[in-house]
Amino acid sequence: MRWRHGVKDNERAYSKVLTPWFGTCMSLLFCSDQTHSVLLTEDCAKMGDSQPLLLNDSEPTQFLTTRVASLDVFRGLSVFLMIFVDYGGSILPFIAHVPWNGVRLADFVMPFFLFIAGISLALVYKRRPHRTEATWKALARAVKLFALGILLQGGYFHGITSLTFGVDIERIRLMGILQRISIGYIVAALCEIWLPAPRWKELGFFKSYYWHWFVAVILLALYSVLLYGLYVPDWQFAVSASTSSLSPFGGGDIYTVNCSVRGDLGPACNSAGMIDRYILGVDHLYRKPVYRNLKECNMSGKGQASDSSPSWCRAPFDPEGILSSITAAVSCIIGLQYGHVLAHLQDHKGRLDNWMCFSFSFLALGFFLALIGIPLNKSLYTVSYMLLTSGVSGLTFIALYVLVDVHGHRRLAAVLEWMGKHALSIFVLVSSNLVVIAIQGFYWTKPENNIINWIVTHVDHA
Repeated sequence: MRWRHGVKDNERAYSKVLTPWFGTCMSLLFCSDQTHSVLLTEDCAKMGDSQPLLLNDSEPTQFLTTRVASLDVFRGLSVFLMIFVDYGGSILPFIAHVPWNGVRLADFVMPFFLFIAGISLALVYKRRPHRTEATWKALARAVKLFALGILLQGGYFHGITSLTFGVDIERIRLMGILQRISIGYIVAALCEIWLPAPRWKELGFFKSYYWHWFVAVILLALYSVLLYGLYVPDWQFAVSASTSSLSPFGGGDIYTVNCSVRGDLGPACNSAGMIDRYILGVDHLYRKPVYRNLKECNMSGKGQASDSSPSWCRAPFDPEGILSSITAAVSCIIGLQYGHVLAHLQDHKGRLDNWMCFSFSFLALGFFLALIGIPLNKSLYTVSYMLLTSGVSGLTFIALYVLVDVHGHRRLAAVLEWMGKHALSIFVLVSSNLVVIAIQGFYWTKPENNIINWIVTHVDHA
């Protein structure tokens, strides 16, 4: 089945589709009192509410009662970086995603989002006498965010070069940015709601939340067993005539990828891709994986693999797949621990000391794992990558906290703070290309003479 409409119907159709979603998003994220959100999702609950959310009778804690501006700034910075690397990556390749192993600026955006979500959870779920009710509400938020992600990144919107929309249900992409955030959010939320926390003043933050760390270790162990232990057989996939550079016979081509290996971390034969192909289906994966920019793929200017390229260069692969979402959820749990420090401690020095200890520990461990052979890989969300980016996330938050909340230089980051308070609205507008489409509507003499077309043309020929 396919829904497809022309340009003339776009304005009315976009309004019908997005209006209810905007209402849902705003209820999930923002309130009139501009309280903290869990990155791109959370209901409104003041940090100093007289009716706290998560009841903990064992400790009469004095919780944070003022808004932490640096968290909004960090969220806004992440949204800005997302836009910057998406639109600037073709002009400045050194900021775009690494094709496979390694890290660049773009590879820090997703960990930033997950880290912020974890911090915000610790501030929102302070106390709640009804854990079952809190769980159902958290699940509802996660499902709504997941569904919104499918709408925005499932292929429904066709990009700036095609003012049309619609998606074949049999080929819709199921995973994406918001979907990954929703998974990390619900895992961290369940930890915060259900796992007990002893008195932190007596044991310290690490020991007080040992059950959270235990869940993180179990998730990392499960990830490692599946990544290195599963056997990946040879597999096949089909490429339709419209995406194949070869002359098709019978409407498309069938390609075979020779694997028959275990523990391979390359783009062709890793178990993360195999799990997604078995559970989600190869037709529901991302069709333009970044590994196509590897030299061996020899991609043309039109994004097509040459006839001599390995078969896997044409294969779909989802960088926000099922297996990598396990370690991504750990990033959210780590952010949750930073949030505990923020919620329980009132003095700047105590917060900074704990955060610095966490951050440098994660950085050191991440670098160590990378040195002993576990690559830094965003597409697989390897353990080394997760630890290193969590450390960088912590240091970035520390820098913003010192600048904005300690020294009070809030005006310097006013734009980023505003973006952070309206993160989901901006994400929806950018992901759906509604802003770009609106700009394209203003042209000189004929529709092709618009500023977006001029930019795309000159970038493609650069």
